[in-house]
Amino acid sequence: MTLTTAKWSIQDYHRMIASGILAGRQVELLSGEIIEMSPEGESHAYCSDEAGEYLIYLLGNKAKVRQAKPITLPDSNSEPEPDIAIAQRLGQNYREHHPYPENIFWLIEYSDSSLTKDLEVKTKIYAAAGIPEYWVINLRSMQLIIFREPMAEGYQSQEILTQGSITPLAFPEITVSIAKLLGN
Repeated sequence: MTLTTAKWSIQDYHRMIASGILAGRQVELLSGEIIEMSPEGESHAYCSDEAGEYLIYLLGNKAKVRQAKPITLPDSNSEPEPDIAIAQRLGQNYREHHPYPENIFWLIEYSDSSLTKDLEVKTKIYAAAGIPEYWVINLRSMQLIIFREPMAEGYQSQEILTQGSITPLAFPEITVSIAKLLGN
């Protein structure tokens, strides 16, 4: 017997949210499937919060730093909630829609219990959507994993850093401290 799961569209997902079916549940839509999100541990909450504040300070008015808010990836029927999304400042346009791939400069996920999902599932979804840059902070090994050069099947470039700094592709004039991203 073969089991087939029901796939949900972004519109279906929004109707479920609006009707209250998903109230009180921490979920996100990935490739048409509603996935439970892992609860944030102390280290995850601390590091992602500190990094968000740091990036707001660094980027100023150059970009909007959205923390734990949805993004919409229509081609994959996905509406994930990355820990940090650095997006275009579109003001009140975000009252009508979450950032689309063309609005996103780069994404950051903090990972401990969600490491497999963030490195395997989300990497493919984000690359296929054309997100130019995706950073994963592995809280187990305190590493920054940088994915660049998106293709339909995944990112072509991967680099692992534990110290120093990194320059985001969208903002070559900005230098981001890896220690600050790691919560040090």
